[in-house]
Amino acid sequence: MADPQPVVWMRPENGTRGPRPSHTRGDLAAAAVRVADAEGLDAVSMRRVAAELGVGTTTLYRYVGSKDDVLELMADEVVGELRSTALRGPWRDDLAVVARALRGLVLHHPWYAAVASSRTTLGPHHLWWSETSLSALDGLDLDPDAMLATLQTVASFVLGHVLGELADAEAARRTGLSHDDWMARQAEYGRTIMADPRYPRLTRIMADAAAPHAPDRADRVFEAGLTRVLDGVDANLPRGGSVEGPGT
Repeated sequence: MADPQPVVWMRPENGTRGPRPSHTRGDLAAAAVRVADAEGLDAVSMRRVAAELGVGTTTLYRYVGSKDDVLELMADEVVGELRSTALRGPWRDDLAVVARALRGLVLHHPWYAAVASSRTTLGPHHLWWSETSLSALDGLDLDPDAMLATLQTVASFVLGHVLGELADAEAARRTGLSHDDWMARQAEYGRTIMADPRYPRLTRIMADAAAPHAPDRADRVFEAGLTRVLDGVDANLPRGGSVEGPGT
């Protein structure tokens, strides 16, 4: 097996041969993001991105070595949108800020969840975001593995919740039914379930839970889940450590 190329962030941006390039990696990343946002990640190809830039496909190989490099650039490009995020402590507030920012990013760029779950290398914006997110845990006396597990737990919760939001939006698009329309169509079946004595717990939820019917149900469920995730983080903090971030 041939030695792999250095990661894209370690290679010269414009190559070492040929005339001065007319575009930058940033241009390429922005073009690929536009395609993915409009048509989905499967639409991103070297040919499609080249067409978006108005150049030949072979021209892209002056900037990147493969589609994997394009995905790296895309992911880092959109994480740059989080640069305005500021953490000021305490730690619970900061982790909540991190979680909400990530949720907003994935809702804006649904394809990002798939790319973020793959073996992407940390580009400049990702490096900044990782360092910023880790700073939320300053002063908690966590070892490196605990810090990593904490952030991964928060990120896993966020991505799982957002995938549900995106699936609901896709179902609405596919069927033409809003969430309220779908709930209305389920009403008769719901009454059948509630009349069955085998499901007392589910019946109570169906009768009394407010969140599934609320206009802001996605926000409510997200915030309720996030509170429980942060409670879990709190419960696992070293008892001798500080429970406040550096901003307090």
